[in-house]
Amino acid sequence: MRDPEELYEVEPHVRDLDDPGLDGAVLLHSFDGFMDAGSAGRLVREHLAERFDHRVVARFDVDRLIDYRARRPLMTYVTDHWEDYQAPELVVSLHNDATGVPFLLLTGPEPDREWELFATAVRGFVDRWGVRLTAGFHGIPMSAPHTRPLGVTAHATRPELIGDHQQLPNRLQVPASISALLEMRLGEAGHDAVGFAAHVPHYLAQTAYPAAAVALLDSLTRATGLVLPDDALRETARRVEVQIDRQISDSEEVADVVRALERQYDTFVEAARRENLLADTAQPLPTADELASHFERFLAEQQGTD
Repeated sequence: MRDPEELYEVEPHVRDLDDPGLDGAVLLHSFDGFMDAGSAGRLVREHLAERFDHRVVARFDVDRLIDYRARRPLMTYVTDHWEDYQAPELVVSLHNDATGVPFLLLTGPEPDREWELFATAVRGFVDRWGVRLTAGFHGIPMSAPHTRPLGVTAHATRPELIGDHQQLPNRLQVPASISALLEMRLGEAGHDAVGFAAHVPHYLAQTAYPAAAVALLDSLTRATGLVLPDDALRETARRVEVQIDRQISDSEEVADVVRALERQYDTFVEAARRENLLADTAQPLPTADELASHFERFLAEQQGTD
C-alpha cells in the first residue's frame, strides 16, 4: 500500500508546529492548471502572499505529481549558457491574518497524477494540525454582465456551510479537478470542506479580473471568520472597471452583448423578487448543458494558451 507521507516533507524548522498544534485553523487551497476564469484564484493567492507574512511548512514531491511535458517550467538562457530554472513548487504555507490568527494555504500546480494519494496526504494535514475547515476558491465563466453584482457559487460537505450563496441550477457534469475531489474526499472522512466559484463574465474570462477576486475573498472571510483586508484588491478592481467600461464603449458589438446580458440578469432578479424564478422570464435561465459548454470552451482556450 502506498504511503501518502512519501509525497511530502515537513520543513525541519517548523516541526514544532506539532506541539502547540493548529487546532481550529483553516486550510485554504487553490491550484494552477485548471479552471480559473478572470485569474480570480490567482489574484487571491497573490494578495494573501503579499499582504501577510508567511513561511513554508511542507513541500510536495512535484517530480512524482507533475507532468513536465504537459506544463513545461521556464528556463532562462543567457548568451551561451542556462542561467536559471523555475522549478514548480507545491507547498503548504503558514500565514497569520490581520488579527494574528493562523491559517494554512496550499498552492502550486494541480497534480497530474496520484490524485487519490494526494487527497489522502492533505487529509493527513487536516488531522495532524487540527484543521477545522478546508476551503477552495477559483473563478468560472458565466453569462453575466460586469455591470451587475458578481455571483459566487458555493458547494460544501454540509449544507450549513454554504450559507446564503446562490447555487447552480440543475445537475451537470464538468471536468474533474483536484480541488473538487479533495473537498469530496474530506467530506467522506467527516471533515468540513467548502468551495467558492466566482462568476466571471465570459467575455472577461481570459483577462485578470480583480472584482472576482474581491468576491472570493469576501466569501472566504465570511465562511472562515478570518480577517483578510481587501482594500488593495478593491482599489485595483475599481481601476480595472474603468478600463473595461472604456474598452466596451469603443465597441458597439461588445456593448450590445453587455446590454443583452443586463436585460437577462435584470429579468432573473425581478422574477426572484416575485418568488417565482421562472415567472414571465423573457430570457431562459442557463441550462446545465449551457453551463458545461461555457466551462469546456474556457478550458479549451486555456489549453491553447502558453
